[in-house]
Amino acid sequence: MLRPRRLRRTAALRDLVRETALDVRDFIYPLFITERTGAREEIASMPGIYRHGLDRLEEELAEIAALGLRAVLLFGLPAHKDAVGSAAWAEDGVIQRAVRRIKAAQPEMLVVTDVCLCEYTSHGHCGVVRGTEILNDETLPLLARTALSHAAAGADVVAPSDMMDGRVAAIRAALDERGFTDTALMAYSVKYASAYYGPFREAADGAPQFGDRRTYQMDPANAREALREIALDTAEGADMIIVKPALAYLDVLRAAREYTVLPLAAYNVSGEYALLKAAGRLGWIDEESVMLENLLAMKRAGADILISYHAKEAARLLRERL
Repeated sequence: MLRPRRLRRTAALRDLVRETALDVRDFIYPLFITERTGAREEIASMPGIYRHGLDRLEEELAEIAALGLRAVLLFGLPAHKDAVGSAAWAEDGVIQRAVRRIKAAQPEMLVVTDVCLCEYTSHGHCGVVRGTEILNDETLPLLARTALSHAAAGADVVAPSDMMDGRVAAIRAALDERGFTDTALMAYSVKYASAYYGPFREAADGAPQFGDRRTYQMDPANAREALREIALDTAEGADMIIVKPALAYLDVLRAAREYTVLPLAAYNVSGEYALLKAAGRLGWIDEESVMLENLLAMKRAGADILISYHAKEAARLLRERL
Protein backbone atom coordinates (compact mmCIF):
# COMPACT_ATOMS: atom_id res chain seq x y z
CA MET A 1 0.00 0.00 0.00
CA LEU A 2 1.17 3.52 -0.79
CA ARG A 3 1.51 5.39 2.49
CA PRO A 4 2.42 9.11 2.44
CA ARG A 5 2.35 8.95 6.26
CA ARG A 6 5.64 7.04 6.24
CA LEU A 7 7.44 10.34 5.67
CA ARG A 8 5.57 12.06 8.53
CA ARG A 9 6.38 9.47 11.21
CA THR A 10 9.21 11.31 12.98
CA ALA A 11 10.41 14.90 13.29
CA ALA A 12 13.63 13.98 11.50
CA LEU A 13 11.73 12.56 8.53
CA ARG A 14 9.44 15.57 8.37
CA ASP A 15 12.42 17.91 8.44
CA LEU A 16 14.18 15.90 5.75
CA VAL A 17 11.36 16.14 3.20
CA ARG A 18 10.04 19.60 4.07
CA GLU A 19 9.53 21.61 0.88
CA THR A 20 9.47 25.15 2.31
CA ALA A 21 11.41 26.68 5.17
CA LEU A 22 11.63 30.03 6.90
CA ASP A 23 15.00 31.65 7.42
CA VAL A 24 15.89 34.79 9.35
CA ARG A 25 17.54 36.06 6.15
CA ASP A 26 14.14 36.13 4.42
CA PHE A 27 12.93 39.15 6.41
CA ILE A 28 12.81 42.89 6.01
CA TYR A 29 11.69 44.62 9.20
CA PRO A 30 9.70 47.88 8.82
CA LEU A 31 10.67 50.79 11.07
CA PHE A 32 8.71 53.98 11.73
CA ILE A 33 11.04 56.91 12.37
CA THR A 34 9.94 60.18 13.98
CA GLU A 35 11.78 63.45 14.56
CA ARG A 36 10.47 63.64 18.13
CA THR A 37 13.43 63.48 20.50
CA GLY A 38 13.52 60.44 22.80
CA ALA A 39 10.45 58.88 21.25
CA ARG A 40 9.58 55.22 21.60
CA GLU A 41 5.83 55.29 21.09
CA GLU A 42 3.90 52.04 20.87
CA ILE A 43 1.26 52.04 18.14
CA ALA A 44 -2.09 51.20 19.73
CA SER A 45 -3.38 49.08 16.85
CA MET A 46 -0.02 47.32 16.36
CA PRO A 47 1.12 46.01 19.78
CA GLY A 48 4.89 45.58 19.90
CA ILE A 49 5.54 48.05 17.07
CA TYR A 50 6.88 51.52 17.87
CA ARG A 51 7.64 54.91 16.41
CA HIS A 52 11.35 55.41 17.09
CA GLY A 53 13.03 58.76 17.61
CA LEU A 54 16.13 59.38 15.53
CA ASP A 55 18.17 59.66 18.71
CA ARG A 56 17.06 56.19 19.83
CA LEU A 57 17.64 54.33 16.59
CA GLU A 58 20.91 52.74 17.65
CA GLU A 59 19.36 50.71 20.47
CA GLU A 60 16.68 49.33 18.15
CA LEU A 61 19.27 48.53 15.49
CA ALA A 62 21.40 46.64 18.02
CA GLU A 63 18.42 44.46 18.93
CA ILE A 64 17.56 43.84 15.28
CA ALA A 65 21.12 42.88 14.39
CA ALA A 66 21.46 40.60 17.44
CA LEU A 67 18.50 38.60 16.15
CA GLY A 68 20.24 38.06 12.83
CA LEU A 69 17.95 40.37 10.86
CA ARG A 70 19.86 42.09 8.10
CA ALA A 71 17.39 44.44 6.39
CA VAL A 72 15.06 47.26 7.42
CA LEU A 73 12.40 49.26 5.56
CA LEU A 74 12.09 52.87 6.68
CA PHE A 75 8.96 55.03 6.95
CA GLY A 76 9.28 58.62 8.09
CA LEU A 77 7.07 60.86 10.22
CA PRO A 78 8.19 64.41 9.48
CA ALA A 79 7.75 67.38 11.77
CA HIS A 80 6.41 69.45 8.85
CA LYS A 81 3.92 68.62 6.08
CA ASP A 82 2.84 70.66 3.07
CA ALA A 83 0.82 70.29 -0.12
CA VAL A 84 3.64 68.72 -2.14
CA GLY A 85 5.43 66.78 0.60
CA SER A 86 8.69 68.71 0.36
CA ALA A 87 10.05 67.14 3.56
CA ALA A 88 10.25 63.85 1.63
CA TRP A 89 13.35 64.97 -0.28
CA ALA A 90 14.93 67.37 2.23
CA GLU A 91 18.62 66.70 2.80
CA ASP A 92 18.03 66.91 6.55
CA GLY A 93 14.72 65.04 6.39
CA VAL A 94 13.82 62.34 8.88
CA ILE A 95 14.58 59.44 6.53
CA GLN A 96 17.75 60.97 5.16
CA ARG A 97 19.10 61.42 8.69
CA ALA A 98 17.91 57.94 9.67
CA VAL A 99 19.74 56.33 6.76
CA ARG A 100 22.98 58.07 7.71
CA ARG A 101 22.64 57.03 11.36
CA ILE A 102 21.92 53.41 10.45
CA LYS A 103 24.87 53.19 8.10
CA ALA A 104 27.14 54.70 10.76
CA ALA A 105 25.93 52.33 13.48
CA GLN A 106 25.38 49.15 11.43
CA PRO A 107 27.24 49.46 8.09
CA GLU A 108 26.22 45.96 6.99
CA MET A 109 22.50 46.53 7.58
CA LEU A 110 20.59 46.62 4.29
CA VAL A 111 18.59 49.85 4.23
CA VAL A 112 15.43 50.00 2.11
CA THR A 113 13.51 53.28 1.98
CA ASP A 114 9.85 53.75 1.19
CA VAL A 115 9.49 56.34 -1.59
CA CYS A 116 6.09 57.99 -1.39
CA LEU A 117 4.59 61.38 -0.51
CA CYS A 118 1.59 60.36 1.60
CA GLU A 119 3.42 60.65 4.93
CA TYR A 120 4.71 64.12 3.97
CA THR A 121 1.69 65.79 2.36
CA SER A 122 -0.88 67.79 4.30
CA HIS A 123 -3.67 66.07 2.35
CA GLY A 124 -2.31 62.53 2.86
CA HIS A 125 -2.37 61.45 -0.78
CA CYS A 126 0.55 59.85 -2.58
CA GLY A 127 0.88 62.52 -5.24
CA VAL A 128 0.34 66.15 -6.15
CA VAL A 129 -3.29 67.20 -5.83
CA ARG A 130 -5.39 69.58 -7.92
CA GLY A 131 -8.83 69.94 -6.39
CA THR A 132 -9.64 66.32 -5.66
CA GLU A 133 -7.58 64.87 -8.52
CA ILE A 134 -4.26 63.15 -7.82
CA LEU A 135 -1.93 64.19 -10.66
CA ASN A 136 0.22 61.40 -12.03
CA ASP A 137 2.86 63.02 -14.23
CA GLU A 138 3.36 66.05 -12.00
CA THR A 139 4.17 63.67 -9.12
CA LEU A 140 6.94 61.74 -10.90
CA PRO A 141 9.72 64.37 -10.57
CA LEU A 142 9.01 64.66 -6.84
CA LEU A 143 9.26 60.90 -6.37
CA ALA A 144 12.51 60.83 -8.33
CA ARG A 145 13.85 63.69 -6.21
CA THR A 146 12.92 61.78 -3.04
CA ALA A 147 14.61 58.58 -4.23
CA LEU A 148 17.75 60.55 -5.14
CA SER A 149 17.91 62.06 -1.66
CA HIS A 150 17.64 58.60 -0.11
CA ALA A 151 20.37 57.21 -2.35
CA ALA A 152 22.61 60.18 -1.57
CA ALA A 153 22.14 59.50 2.15
CA GLY A 154 23.29 55.90 1.65
CA ALA A 155 20.17 53.81 1.06
CA ASP A 156 20.86 50.46 -0.59
CA VAL A 157 17.36 50.04 -2.05
CA VAL A 158 14.57 52.50 -2.84
CA ALA A 159 11.01 51.21 -2.85
CA PRO A 160 8.36 53.39 -4.55
CA SER A 161 4.94 52.61 -3.08
CA ASP A 162 2.87 55.45 -4.56
CA MET A 163 1.41 53.54 -7.55
CA MET A 164 1.82 56.42 -10.01
CA ASP A 165 2.25 55.17 -13.57
CA GLY A 166 5.80 55.54 -14.87
CA ARG A 167 7.43 56.15 -11.51
CA VAL A 168 9.88 53.25 -11.81
CA ALA A 169 11.25 54.62 -15.10
CA ALA A 170 11.45 58.16 -13.68
CA ILE A 171 13.29 57.03 -10.56
CA ARG A 172 15.64 54.68 -12.41
CA ALA A 173 16.57 57.38 -14.91
CA ALA A 174 17.20 59.93 -12.16
CA LEU A 175 19.36 57.52 -10.16
CA ASP A 176 21.42 56.53 -13.18
CA GLU A 177 21.89 60.12 -14.35
CA ARG A 178 23.27 61.09 -10.93
CA GLY A 179 25.62 58.11 -10.71
CA PHE A 180 23.57 55.91 -8.37
CA THR A 181 23.62 52.99 -10.77
CA ASP A 182 24.13 50.49 -7.94
CA THR A 183 21.09 51.63 -5.94
CA ALA A 184 18.50 48.86 -6.35
CA LEU A 185 14.82 49.52 -6.98
CA MET A 186 12.19 47.39 -5.25
CA ALA A 187 8.84 48.30 -6.78
CA TYR A 188 5.49 48.02 -5.08
CA SER A 189 4.22 46.78 -8.43
CA VAL A 190 1.17 44.97 -7.04
CA LYS A 191 -0.35 47.18 -4.37
CA TYR A 192 -4.07 46.88 -3.77
CA ALA A 193 -6.47 49.49 -2.39
CA SER A 194 -6.88 47.36 0.70
CA ALA A 195 -8.76 47.75 3.97
CA TYR A 196 -5.87 45.89 5.62
CA TYR A 197 -3.80 49.10 5.75
CA GLY A 198 -5.78 50.73 8.57
CA PRO A 199 -3.25 50.31 11.41
CA PHE A 200 -0.40 51.50 9.17
CA ARG A 201 -2.19 54.79 8.59
CA GLU A 202 -2.28 55.32 12.33
CA ALA A 203 1.38 54.34 12.63
CA ALA A 204 2.58 56.63 9.84
CA ASP A 205 0.01 59.40 10.31
CA GLY A 206 -0.73 59.13 6.59
CA ALA A 207 -4.48 58.73 6.14
CA PRO A 208 -5.89 60.72 3.20
CA GLN A 209 -7.78 63.84 4.25
CA PHE A 210 -10.38 63.37 1.51
CA GLY A 211 -11.55 60.53 -0.71
CA ASP A 212 -9.51 57.35 -0.95
CA ARG A 213 -6.70 55.86 -3.02
CA ARG A 214 -8.76 53.73 -5.38
CA THR A 215 -7.86 55.79 -8.45
CA TYR A 216 -4.22 54.75 -8.20
CA GLN A 217 -4.01 51.61 -6.03
CA MET A 218 -5.29 48.37 -7.56
CA ASP A 219 -8.83 47.03 -7.38
CA PRO A 220 -8.88 44.00 -5.02
CA ALA A 221 -11.11 42.20 -7.54
CA ASN A 222 -8.34 42.07 -10.17
CA ALA A 223 -5.65 39.42 -10.47
CA ARG A 224 -4.62 39.54 -14.15
CA GLU A 225 -3.96 43.26 -13.82
CA ALA A 226 -1.18 42.42 -11.37
CA LEU A 227 0.78 40.74 -14.13
CA ARG A 228 0.45 43.83 -16.31
CA GLU A 229 1.81 45.99 -13.49
CA ILE A 230 4.75 43.61 -13.01
CA ALA A 231 5.49 43.65 -16.75
CA LEU A 232 5.48 47.45 -16.87
CA ASP A 233 7.70 47.88 -13.82
CA THR A 234 10.11 45.22 -15.06
CA ALA A 235 10.41 46.97 -18.41
CA GLU A 236 11.02 50.27 -16.60
CA GLY A 237 13.92 48.85 -14.60
CA ALA A 238 12.62 47.34 -11.36
CA ASP A 239 15.08 44.95 -9.69
CA MET A 240 12.58 43.41 -7.25
CA ILE A 241 8.78 43.20 -7.04
CA ILE A 242 6.44 43.56 -4.05
CA VAL A 243 2.94 42.11 -3.69
CA LYS A 244 0.90 43.91 -1.02
CA PRO A 245 -1.05 42.75 1.01
CA ALA A 246 0.00 39.12 1.35
CA LEU A 247 -2.46 36.79 3.06
CA ALA A 248 -5.64 37.73 1.22
CA TYR A 249 -3.67 37.75 -2.05
CA LEU A 250 -1.77 34.46 -1.99
CA ASP A 251 -3.30 33.60 -5.37
CA VAL A 252 -1.81 36.79 -6.80
CA LEU A 253 1.52 36.03 -5.14
CA ARG A 254 1.56 32.59 -6.76
CA ALA A 255 0.66 34.03 -10.17
CA ALA A 256 3.40 36.63 -9.79
CA ARG A 257 5.93 33.94 -8.91
CA GLU A 258 5.06 31.99 -12.05
CA TYR A 259 5.20 35.14 -14.18
CA THR A 260 8.46 36.80 -13.14
CA VAL A 261 12.00 35.67 -12.47
CA LEU A 262 12.73 38.78 -10.41
CA PRO A 263 13.06 38.46 -6.62
CA LEU A 264 9.56 38.63 -5.17
CA ALA A 265 8.56 40.12 -1.81
CA ALA A 266 5.32 39.62 0.09
CA TYR A 267 4.31 42.50 2.35
CA ASN A 268 2.64 41.06 5.46
CA VAL A 269 0.73 44.24 6.20
CA SER A 270 -0.38 46.02 9.36
CA GLY A 271 -3.97 44.76 9.34
CA GLU A 272 -2.80 41.16 9.06
CA TYR A 273 -0.48 41.76 11.99
CA ALA A 274 -3.15 43.49 14.09
CA LEU A 275 -5.76 40.78 13.55
CA LEU A 276 -3.37 38.07 14.68
CA LYS A 277 -2.25 40.08 17.72
CA ALA A 278 -5.84 40.75 18.79
CA ALA A 279 -6.85 37.09 18.52
CA GLY A 280 -3.71 36.05 20.37
CA ARG A 281 -4.36 38.44 23.24
CA LEU A 282 -7.88 37.10 23.57
CA GLY A 283 -6.49 33.57 23.76
CA TRP A 284 -8.44 32.43 20.72
CA ILE A 285 -5.40 31.16 18.82
CA ASP A 286 -1.86 29.96 19.40
CA GLU A 287 -0.37 33.24 18.24
CA GLU A 288 3.19 32.05 17.61
CA SER A 289 2.14 28.98 15.64
CA VAL A 290 -0.35 30.91 13.49
CA MET A 291 2.25 33.60 12.83
CA LEU A 292 4.78 31.07 11.57
CA GLU A 293 2.12 29.29 9.52
CA ASN A 294 1.10 32.56 7.87
CA LEU A 295 4.70 33.43 7.02
CA LEU A 296 5.29 29.93 5.70
CA ALA A 297 2.22 30.28 3.48
CA MET A 298 3.68 33.39 1.88
CA LYS A 299 6.93 31.62 1.12
CA ARG A 300 5.11 28.54 -0.13
CA ALA A 301 3.09 30.74 -2.48
CA GLY A 302 6.33 32.01 -3.99
CA ALA A 303 7.79 34.86 -1.96
CA ASP A 304 11.57 35.09 -1.70
CA ILE A 305 11.39 38.02 0.73
CA LEU A 306 9.03 38.67 3.65
CA ILE A 307 8.37 42.27 4.70
CA SER A 308 6.77 41.73 8.08
CA TYR A 309 6.13 43.41 11.42
CA HIS A 310 6.51 39.90 12.87
CA ALA A 311 10.16 39.73 11.78
CA LYS A 312 11.69 40.19 15.24
CA GLU A 313 9.48 37.66 17.00
CA ALA A 314 9.80 35.21 14.10
CA ALA A 315 13.60 35.56 14.21
CA ARG A 316 13.60 34.79 17.95
CA LEU A 317 11.52 31.66 17.44
CA LEU A 318 13.62 30.46 14.51
CA ARG A 319 16.81 30.89 16.53
CA GLU A 320 15.30 28.96 19.46
CA ARG A 321 14.35 26.07 17.18
CA LEU A 322 17.78 25.63 15.63
